[in-house]
Amino acid sequence: MNQKQNKSKFQGLPSKDQIVAFVTSAEGQVGKREIGKHFRLKGQEKIALKALLKDMAEEGLIDGRKSAYHRMGGVPKVTVLKIVEIDEGEPIAVPESWNPDDGGAPPRLRVIEKKKQAALRKGDRILARTEEAGRGWIAHPMKKLPDAEGAMLGVLEIDAGGQAWLAPVDKKIRNSVKVSDRGEADKGQLVLAEPAGRGRNAGVKVVEVLGDPLAPRSYSLIAIHKYGIPHTFPNEVLDEAKLAAKLPLSEDRREDLRGLPIVAIDPADARDHDDAIWAEPDGKGGFKAVVAIADVSFYVRPGSKLDREARKRGNSVYFPDRVVPMLPEVLSADVCSLKSGEDRAAMACHLHIDAEGRVTDWRFTRALVRIHEVIAYEDAQARIDAGEAGENLINLWAAWKLLGDARNARDPLDLDLPERRVVLDEKGRIAEIAVRERLDAHRVVEDFMIAANVAAAKALESKAQPVVYRIHEPPTREKLIALREYFDSIGKKLALGQVITPGLFNRMMKDIADPGEKALVMEAVLRSQTQAYYGPKNAGHFGLSLGSYAHFTSPIRRYSDLLVHRALVDGFGLEQPAPKGPIPDHSGLSDRDREAMEKITEAISQTERRAMEAERDTIDRYVAAWLSARVGEVFRTRITGVQKFGFFATIVDLGGDGLVPISTLGREYFRHDEGAHTLIGEDTGTRFAVGDFLELRLAEANPLTGALKFELPEGGGSQRVEPRGKRPDKKPRRDGRKDAKGKHQVGQRGRPGNIRHQGRGKKK
Repeated sequence: MNQKQNKSKFQGLPSKDQIVAFVTSAEGQVGKREIGKHFRLKGQEKIALKALLKDMAEEGLIDGRKSAYHRMGGVPKVTVLKIVEIDEGEPIAVPESWNPDDGGAPPRLRVIEKKKQAALRKGDRILARTEEAGRGWIAHPMKKLPDAEGAMLGVLEIDAGGQAWLAPVDKKIRNSVKVSDRGEADKGQLVLAEPAGRGRNAGVKVVEVLGDPLAPRSYSLIAIHKYGIPHTFPNEVLDEAKLAAKLPLSEDRREDLRGLPIVAIDPADARDHDDAIWAEPDGKGGFKAVVAIADVSFYVRPGSKLDREARKRGNSVYFPDRVVPMLPEVLSADVCSLKSGEDRAAMACHLHIDAEGRVTDWRFTRALVRIHEVIAYEDAQARIDAGEAGENLINLWAAWKLLGDARNARDPLDLDLPERRVVLDEKGRIAEIAVRERLDAHRVVEDFMIAANVAAAKALESKAQPVVYRIHEPPTREKLIALREYFDSIGKKLALGQVITPGLFNRMMKDIADPGEKALVMEAVLRSQTQAYYGPKNAGHFGLSLGSYAHFTSPIRRYSDLLVHRALVDGFGLEQPAPKGPIPDHSGLSDRDREAMEKITEAISQTERRAMEAERDTIDRYVAAWLSARVGEVFRTRITGVQKFGFFATIVDLGGDGLVPISTLGREYFRHDEGAHTLIGEDTGTRFAVGDFLELRLAEANPLTGALKFELPEGGGSQRVEPRGKRPDKKPRRDGRKDAKGKHQVGQRGRPGNIRHQGRGKKK
């Protein structure tokens, strides 16, 4: 249609049907202005349009406001949504503002999340672009919005006038919210609340009382509710788990490995045991080895209620006081767990390790195992150190040294990242918080798990089966440029023309003797890394220097590993049908698994990030609770982050990040060098940089939010323990302000503000 014909068509007011069609089909927001422009209305026609749109709204044809209309019963093209459910890893949202009179119950929109973005959780608010798809609606997030006024999880407080308030337990939220209906809640209790109505002054109403916020087990409960982690199993899932647990093990269809003295080496407080290992010399300088992994795929079959619930959860979540398992306890802590002295179903990875530590051959079987012993890491190490280890442990350590030779040749990224350990007493109270000691026993198990994970990935590739890869992409160019600029600021060089490898970073850190400087460089390298994720398309694992890598060794706690097991069942012909009954026959990959692999891997990547955030938040609360009795003490700390409003520091050998507001550094004007991650005093040249060690006094510790606040001891910046660098050559810069006598002032600016590893449920 040419311009002249088009113009004639739209002369005069459009019909109501034309307006509805345009509002429904147009891209972006459609208001009175866009309608007038599209239909080429002028003068009096625009005035008439206003009346027509009002009539259409009264007739229920359209809804909205003059700047953004949408079809009645539909959803605005761009609107604010609230996540109300996570369905099998997929967020479900409803419009935040919805009048039931407009179209009954609010529509439910499937949210299509972007790759590598922070996982959305129940209660999150997003600005999204929406569209109809078939019989439903989908939403594409544009950005995550701040929480609506009023934290939905908080502590009930009552002021002198008797007014109830909800004090947030999220350290990112500063303001309390008025409570219009406290229900049965008493002052000081941890509660769940929801908006009491529309408008800023409506407040919130208490819908559930969770108890004493400072009682044992409350810190993990806060994280569970904050992140929307499913923590109770539907009855039908529990019933199916009991049936699955009774599935008979066919001895004639499994390789019998019960005669091997296989051992499980685990944390002393492990709740479940996924893996066990065995090795013996092959007589040629190498070793034969078996990595036995719980055969979860035998019990959790595609299409079952158990499977749907496991996929929804994505992984187990581990807190100091509890575990929120991916599978019901009858499976996760009993039938699937490789317990000592009991027959268990296992997926066995047979490895051959040559004299150079290379894995030259592998095969996979379904097996029966009887674990010879479950040993704590510390006990296994003590036996080796004392020369009292049995033959199997001695063989495992010898085989590990060969694997270590191959690992050293690969030169994977070696970041010494401390892991905090919270020890609770029998009543759930904090007994100790310390950095977990890193032993050779940990490395032995990890290297065997890595070998099995690589074998699983390569075996599936050779069988042309789908692979759930564990992917860690190299640093992006943008991050490398930022890293180079930072290194320039501290006198180090990083040439971007060379091939960037983990070994390059390792050599850089190895050449640094000073612990403060080494920590600084390590922090910078860590910030440059991309986040690992799951996906069906291989992009390698940069951190481990591996071309093909999958997670195979923790199917009790990770859905990714369960999918790898199912693919191995298909690839190696290991199917074992269940007896006739409610349990599905097939234990390999379903058609849905194969067709929706990308969608599933995106979902479990998001649940993994959700779990990591929840676990980190809970540890922060435990640390703050532990330190709350030590406010006023001075601790040796290391700076972990610098912003224009202050810097963050963590207590050495304990953890616990806290803020030092710039307002507490005295009257000197501090300049923020963003590239160098440094605050520089413009009079004295005092510098506070990432990686620096210094003494700080603990000023505040809030167990409810996990927030810490530090301050310099008496004397301000003069208390620096390890001052870094020299005073800048340039003269101090004034900030342009003048006092009452017209003289320039010097003052501070800014305001105070509030990879884990591979094989065993850890990420890297």
